[in-house]
Amino acid sequence: MSAPTPTPDQQRTVLERFPAGAPRGSWPAEEFAAARRDQGINARVVMDLATDQFLVVADTP
Repeated sequence: MSAPTPTPDQQRTVLERFPAGAPRGSWPAEEFAAARRDQGINARVVMDLATDQFLVVADTP
């Protein structure tokens, strides 16, 4: 399942960055995104391969 592509009137906002090397069993980016979703923000986690980081992003109008 791929992430939805923003429409021309939307852009992605990076809410937070997390290093990819979190300890085994730790998912800080997923936990951060889940907390934002609990607040009503449509947040998801994507991988930035160039920087080896997980990004929590939200599509904003």
